[in-house]
Amino acid sequence: MLRPIRLRRIALLLEAIVWLFVLRLAIGNVPFRLIAARMGTCVKPADDRVRQILTRPLDPRTALMARTVGWAVACSARKLPFSTACLHQAIAARRMLNRRHVATVLHLGANRQNGLAESLTAHAWLEAAGAEVTGYPAARQFVAIASFV
Repeated sequence: MLRPIRLRRIALLLEAIVWLFVLRLAIGNVPFRLIAARMGTCVKPADDRVRQILTRPLDPRTALMARTVGWAVACSARKLPFSTACLHQAIAARRMLNRRHVATVLHLGANRQNGLAESLTAHAWLEAAGAEVTGYPAARQFVAIASFV
């Protein structure tokens, strides 16, 4: 018989699969402005609301939940028969954590690739106070240009 902790992890994996599938269908088929409207309030990365969320200490259970959701999304994304981008994963984890009343910040960032001005790469990552949820360690190479709170 499966232990309860394993059942909870299986449930998280299934939830992540559903969100990744929905987002895979939505992104590219639905105008991004409609998707962005459901992601939260778009603010500048230096906004006080971002700072408040990221500096608020998480209790150990909430931090564990944030990391576990990040694990579930990353694990599910690797096993799916279709590819998912960082944006799919960040939104999926954000939706899962919002459902559990965990405050998060979703960042959209850019980076000059190989120092060329005309070659930009983009990345999305999600964090909760003290917890790197999705998009790490790559996020450290990017500068946030927009954040969703």
